[in-house]
Amino acid sequence: MKYQIGVIVSLREKGPFFKELKEQGLSCCQLCSWTPEMWTKALAEEVAAEAKKQKINITSFWTGYSGPSAWNFTEGPLTLGLTPAAYRSMRVEELKKGATFAKWMGVKAIITHLGFIPENAFDPLFHEVVVAVRQVAAHCQKLGVEFWFETGQETPVTLLRLIQQVGTPNLGINLDPANLILYGKANPVDALDVFGQYVKNIHAKDGMYPTDPMKLGHEVKVGDGKVRFPEFVKRLHEIGFKGEYIIEREISGEQQRKDIAATVAYLEGLFKKL
Repeated sequence: MKYQIGVIVSLREKGPFFKELKEQGLSCCQLCSWTPEMWTKALAEEVAAEAKKQKINITSFWTGYSGPSAWNFTEGPLTLGLTPAAYRSMRVEELKKGATFAKWMGVKAIITHLGFIPENAFDPLFHEVVVAVRQVAAHCQKLGVEFWFETGQETPVTLLRLIQQVGTPNLGINLDPANLILYGKANPVDALDVFGQYVKNIHAKDGMYPTDPMKLGHEVKVGDGKVRFPEFVKRLHEIGFKGEYIIEREISGEQQRKDIAATVAYLEGLFKKL
């Protein structure tokens, strides 16, 4: 099977939207935006028209939200996703707006980080997050849009529990294997035994485990970290994964472009062995 490889493309206020993507020789992407006020029908139609003309596959819309977002062990539990009560209702509405924007673009799914979901199934906060997720999921379902969760701040078992508790049929996982490592939550290969059936999309990213318990691990180029990509790709293939591999290299400039090109070649080499 030939898997599509793409990158994350940040949404702009005006086109061209996919110039850099085409320059990289790619035609697949995950569109991303943290600016809800941009999500108008006019912009959605403009993006969709360019994607159709350029034959771009927008796999999903990564839907950010307002308020602070601290990607760490200290402020993260208080700021990320739908977990903090202070921002939850606002973000529920923003995610619904993101789903409508995705529908206007003809994109099948939205993605977000839910935050540090409690591992205790009887923690009242866990129930509150389930209720909030269900509100967004129900809105998505009416639109014919799926709702996927990027892995990171929660263990695989906790995410599986949440999916089962929410209970709508349009839920899935955007598996970022590096995040499971950066947050010290799981081994990505074994995590597939827990929630593999829900994995719809992959972030091709690599990283190292945290050694300072107050700080996340650090990201590295795909193939240089602890994800064990040859095993990971093989296992995904074995369980019937049919989605795309979206490269995420969280640096900028010329080195990012070089690493993306190297990752495309690396993944294509792995796919040939399947």
